Amino acid sequence: VQLQASGGGLVQAGGSLRLSCAASGLIFSSYAMGWFRQAPGKEREFVTVIRGNGGSTYYADSVKGRFTISRDNAKSTVYLQMNSLKPEDTAVYYCAAGKGLIYSSYATPTRYDYWGQGTLVTVSS
Repeated sequence: VQLQASGGGLVQAGGSLRLSCAASGLIFSSYAMGWFRQAPGKEREFVTVIRGNGGSTYYADSVKGRFTISRDNAKSTVYLQMNSLKPEDTAVYYCAAGKGLIYSSYATPTRYDYWGQGTLVTVSS
């Protein structure tokens, strides 16, 4: 199984970025796909998740209304559209795949089965 995240970069505050995560080696639609982020010196934190069929999404309060997760099961790819970016959004962003997750476990990194390598997002003030 491989998850390949891309799309990170340097952007000014208020700008936008779109991250992608292409998956291979798994039945993509069977997995919930999550995005987490980790800032320097901080623990990895939950950002958002989308269920396998794309029917349900959940967001951390810190990104609600600014970030949108979506997926294309035909392309085995999940996306994270990030708008109105803030300096505090600066982090390495990781995509993750989890099977059999329930609502209470979506935000727990250890409940995910596979992880991508991460892509760096830097938001300047």
